[in-house]
Amino acid sequence: MTKQLVLEKQKQAAEILNEKGIDLWLNFVRETGNIKDPMLDMLVGTGATWQSAFIITKEGDTVAVIGSLEKGNMEQVGTFKEIITYVQNVREDLQKILKRFDPKKIAINFSRNSTLADGLTYGLYLELIDHLKETPYVDRLVSSEDVVAALRGRKSDTELALMKEAIKETLRIFDEVTGFIQPGKTEIDVANFVRSKVAERGYGFAWDEEHCPAVYSGPGTAGAHAAATDRKIEKGHVINMDFGLNINGYCSDLQRTWYVLRDAEENAPEEVLKGFNVIKDSIQLAAKAIIPGKMGCEIDDVARNYIVENGYEEFSHGLGHQLGRVAHDGGALFAPRWERYKNLPFIPIEEGNVFTIEPRLPIEGYGIATIEEEVVVRENGVEFLSNPQTEIYLIK
Repeated sequence: MTKQLVLEKQKQAAEILNEKGIDLWLNFVRETGNIKDPMLDMLVGTGATWQSAFIITKEGDTVAVIGSLEKGNMEQVGTFKEIITYVQNVREDLQKILKRFDPKKIAINFSRNSTLADGLTYGLYLELIDHLKETPYVDRLVSSEDVVAALRGRKSDTELALMKEAIKETLRIFDEVTGFIQPGKTEIDVANFVRSKVAERGYGFAWDEEHCPAVYSGPGTAGAHAAATDRKIEKGHVINMDFGLNINGYCSDLQRTWYVLRDAEENAPEEVLKGFNVIKDSIQLAAKAIIPGKMGCEIDDVARNYIVENGYEEFSHGLGHQLGRVAHDGGALFAPRWERYKNLPFIPIEEGNVFTIEPRLPIEGYGIATIEEEVVVRENGVEFLSNPQTEIYLIK
């Protein structure tokens, strides 16, 4: 992440702290080469070895309390206005800084709902409590969950430009893979073709390469989040691919669906077209329902109900997630009111959020129909960042 973008997000963080009524955000870390807090790249732009405190206040002050050996690196990175170093123990300097700002609420990175706000390990939390004992600040700690959700969710123009580039290149590879797919090739063949294009162009993957891309051909496939197999593509198969790139630190996440024509066919069978069109239409209906302030579960309802009304079982996952620095980013989800999602379906949607919309349904005897698009939430609706798939891709 560039210095400019880190400083941009730090400024945004200070604004969010004011909005949320939090005085100071304390990102407490150590040995980040082993365990990296998810917020470190966005707020700091480098790592740390010793116990370190990266502080942002609601007034926009930024203070790094770090080990003495890391001062030079921190100065070169240039993302913090004030750098304080220690040799023996971070405790004294950390307490001095907190006493100077005297915050009434201190956000730290723990959360029962969001992995992105849960970077403070339990052991390091105990260390922090030990550093703050006998000070009033030990009783002023709150979760950074709401701050993290807002900061990661509200995309700046710079972030959107980077995401649009990742989407454009992902769609380019989808176009190329259409010409590669043919009967007799395997799911692994298709996945390796895509990986060769990614390597050739020097891009990264939006999630683990082991199942990026995920390729599913025909009925009885492994399902979502599984790696490609040696299953052969056959005529009459519906094929789905789930794929995303990481370019310049920002991710895409898209899915497309194909049908392999049988010898006498000029188009996909009626049942295949029906399944595809129900998915396509459910995405458009959900997109039309999105405005700032609505809850994610309300958007999930739109697509889920439409699919069930058309005779299909409801899909077993949420309709869509936010993305950005990672494939699953932000806070709010387009998800049903299931316990496993905790509070995430009830978080209000905000302007600047980027979401996927990705319903799916099985077409008996053919495979899985699913499309995944990306949208950004605007003041009065959404803008599609990906060019929506409107027709099933045919392989002759």
